[in-house]
Amino acid sequence: MANVEHRGRPGDAFGGAEPGARFRMARLGLWAVAAILAVRQMAVVLGTPSGERLTTLETWVGPEGVLHVNGSLYDSTQFTGSPFGGLVLKPLTRAAEQALGWGWTFGTLLLVVALGLVAARALPQPVSRRTALLAAPVAISLLMLSLPVRNTLWLGQTSIIPVLLVLLGCFAARGQRDGGLCIGLAAALQPALLLFAPLLWFTGRRRAATASGVTFAACTALAWAAMPHDSYTYWVHHMAGVGLGGEADALANQSLHGALLRFGLSGPLEIVLFLALAATVAVLALRRAVRYARDGQLLLAVAITGCAVVAVSPAAWQHQLLWVLLAVVGRTGRRAADRTVWPVVVVMVMTLPAKALLPNQSLFVPVRDNAVLLAALAAATVVPFLSRTAPEFARPVPTDYAEPVPARFGRVPLAPWLRRVLTRPNLFLELVAMRLVYFAYQQIRLAAAGDGDGTSGRVRAEHHGHQILDIERFLHLDIEHWANHAVYGIGWLRDFFDFYYESFHFVVPLTVLAVLYVRRPVDYRWARTALGFATAFALIGFWLYPLAPPRLLPGLGVIDTVHGPQDFAKPDYGTLTELTNQYAAMPSLHFGWSLWCGIVIAVVAPKWWLKALGLLHPLLTVSAIIATGNHWVLDAVGGAAVVGAGFGVGYLLQGPRALRAAGADKEDREPREPVTVPAPG
Repeated sequence: MANVEHRGRPGDAFGGAEPGARFRMARLGLWAVAAILAVRQMAVVLGTPSGERLTTLETWVGPEGVLHVNGSLYDSTQFTGSPFGGLVLKPLTRAAEQALGWGWTFGTLLLVVALGLVAARALPQPVSRRTALLAAPVAISLLMLSLPVRNTLWLGQTSIIPVLLVLLGCFAARGQRDGGLCIGLAAALQPALLLFAPLLWFTGRRRAATASGVTFAACTALAWAAMPHDSYTYWVHHMAGVGLGGEADALANQSLHGALLRFGLSGPLEIVLFLALAATVAVLALRRAVRYARDGQLLLAVAITGCAVVAVSPAAWQHQLLWVLLAVVGRTGRRAADRTVWPVVVVMVMTLPAKALLPNQSLFVPVRDNAVLLAALAAATVVPFLSRTAPEFARPVPTDYAEPVPARFGRVPLAPWLRRVLTRPNLFLELVAMRLVYFAYQQIRLAAAGDGDGTSGRVRAEHHGHQILDIERFLHLDIEHWANHAVYGIGWLRDFFDFYYESFHFVVPLTVLAVLYVRRPVDYRWARTALGFATAFALIGFWLYPLAPPRLLPGLGVIDTVHGPQDFAKPDYGTLTELTNQYAAMPSLHFGWSLWCGIVIAVVAPKWWLKALGLLHPLLTVSAIIATGNHWVLDAVGGAAVVGAGFGVGYLLQGPRALRAAGADKEDREPREPVTVPAPG
């Protein structure tokens, strides 16, 4: 598989000019980030009590570990490696036990660094010199952040070694025999990696394929001769490791077998279906991998095959899923605006917990519980990675930018490279950004809750509530109690404000965004940026200044018209606590988002009555949040402040909003064909 493109230093073909000072600083910064992440991972592991870290390694080599005791390695089903893996680890047991902390963790980090260096060197050509120089620190940083590496470090696993052996065999070995030897050793440790042998065979490296098969067979035979009972247990009784380790239907098992069990299938039907699906995935993945390998994208071919290994293995535990992260090298999307979709998906799946990806609702649970498997299946079978012969591989369709609008201030915009884009943004990336913002909101809610039962957070929020009340009394703005009781006495008005408070907070902003996305993409980007900054500033406020709203301030006497009577003796206020931050009152996003809607509609709407209707929304919202007892008057002031800051920061960074629509701007900039007027007679 290796060819001349992967010999020598990457980027040599792009000239030897020294990079500029800014680029050198950026490279040093990326290496610093990689080093900080490595130190942090090591500190997290070593800073944890000995009984809670390196638990898998402790199970293997501890005083009562399976590699110490007499009898079968698989008596307790805690050892999930192959007999050859046990044979290799047994002589190292005493040394590993003595170096259970620093030595093992530091050695694992070195393996991760080596893996990142090999992967960066194997990037498909052509790559620019800057990409070649920055690839290594970026790859190492992504590996350090990935869940498989973090789990490997935490548990003390050895799953990085087979991945590194495969990459060394494909990209670093000098001859085919050496490459096949590395891959055969990897397969002896994880038998599913034998799927790389057909990839070697069909890409013309038949000597390497033969060497990998022979090495695998020799290592397995050696282990069988040394430990016949264990080998029989592993290969015959457990069918190459099936049933070892945790429960096969656990969420950690991201294979087709685990997914089918989670869907409720079992017995012969599940086995037949798994074998059929596994064979289909293996065939499709190998065909794609061979095609991309012949196209010169060797690292992508290896990643596709590795993703197939994840899917077809009987058990693919989380620390064995690094192959999916390597699939980030595949290029998808013919437009420059779509080029980041696949890398974002891969990085999110491999670095974020499942609960951050999708909400905890029954509709999304099957996708959320099998996110890594779905990413592996997509990479192995369906994602349309571009061929190197495609014109868009190196030069995607460029993004259409608006002409810059002159600003009133000399230093605006501060970030001229953030130019106004005329084309519609990728919808998937927009939804991802919304989900991540909401997940950040959930995490800040937990931070604002204080200790485990929320008592300290509640006390702090109530203290802040008294502070706000004192300020409002000084300014003669404390109208919450009067407004709340006045509205409560009028049934239809109370019901109207309750409905408005519950229904329009999300509906109106999402509707405005949807209309702008479809009809006015230029204004969508301008408005969305302002909303994003405003929400980020509000999240900082929730975190730094948790505030009890009037309805949750004991002794004030404000009636909770929306949620009903509250039990102030408890730190939990009903089922709504599971959905929203009860102490996220300052600033008021209810009013902030409604004010954002009003400003955007007033600026963009073509009709005067639409502008007036848009400005009516924040007026009704501020009335609703005060009448229902959910916010203070100063909360609305805070909401207005973060919205103003959001528009202001967007203006400072990008300048005034673009005034032209995409079609009009393109028409004005394109040269027109001269009109030929026929001569008379």
